Amino acid sequence: MIAIDLGSNSLRMIQMDCEKRCFTQEYDKIVKTAELLHSEGIIAEASIQRILDGFDEASSLFDFKTERCVAVTTEAMRRATNAQYAIEKIYTHTGVRFEVIGAHKEAELTLLAVERRLDSLGFRGSFVLIDIGGASTEVIFKKGNLSESKSFPIGIVTMASKYPSRQEMDANLMEELSEVKAYVNAYHAREGKPDFFVATAGTPTTIAAFKQDMTYDTYDAARINGSTLNYFDCTNALQELLALSIEERTRYVGVGREDLIIAGVMIYATFFRLFDYENSVIIDDGLREGLAISACEKTK
Repeated sequence: MIAIDLGSNSLRMIQMDCEKRCFTQEYDKIVKTAELLHSEGIIAEASIQRILDGFDEASSLFDFKTERCVAVTTEAMRRATNAQYAIEKIYTHTGVRFEVIGAHKEAELTLLAVERRLDSLGFRGSFVLIDIGGASTEVIFKKGNLSESKSFPIGIVTMASKYPSRQEMDANLMEELSEVKAYVNAYHAREGKPDFFVATAGTPTTIAAFKQDMTYDTYDAARINGSTLNYFDCTNALQELLALSIEERTRYVGVGREDLIIAGVMIYATFFRLFDYENSVIIDDGLREGLAISACEKTK
């Protein structure tokens, strides 16, 4: 079974053996789905072409015609005025039909994958999880058997488009995150502060890999899962990444992320101040893994 997550920045696929309950093959590509979302409210033709190119590349790993596929897409397609056109064009080229899921479903599937990974690593207790995407950020609280989440229209692609310079973003980021702060403060007042802070998605995993001197090509999720980062890891990584040439930075963050990673690091670092935690636990698993797990369990 193949699970596909078309996010606002990345196209991510994973194959799962439902009988053995293990992942067998994966693929990801930076496609910048939300590149023109802030400025024009659409999915750009160039973004659609990158998505199609991604499927063509991935066809050497997956058989989209005969194997069962479940495919979802998120914030960029939720907001784009030409979303249906983009989805139809992808379907015509690939035979894969994407479902546009809501923020609540996105958070539910992401939480499923993250919880499974945390359990396997021995983490116990309540937590707050952030998933920083290309066009939105999900904040998810989990306490006992109860969870709640809220999605905010803040992502690395849209913020990078809105604030081209680091100085502009730095000056406006706290204001952009004011609604997040209010939501977090209200939860803390009602339920108390969770035991720990968890982060998933490309920005925290990339910083964790950079800290361990892994390049994009040598990235190892097993070494990332359960590792920790703090605010100073973020600020130090930002300074070091800015000091690198574009070519060298690409070695660490991947093609298409050279400038976006700066926005991502700045957003992620701000969450330490908003949440008031010294450290965050990093988990590589996210929406695509949750989608695969959910689809396998429903099949069973």
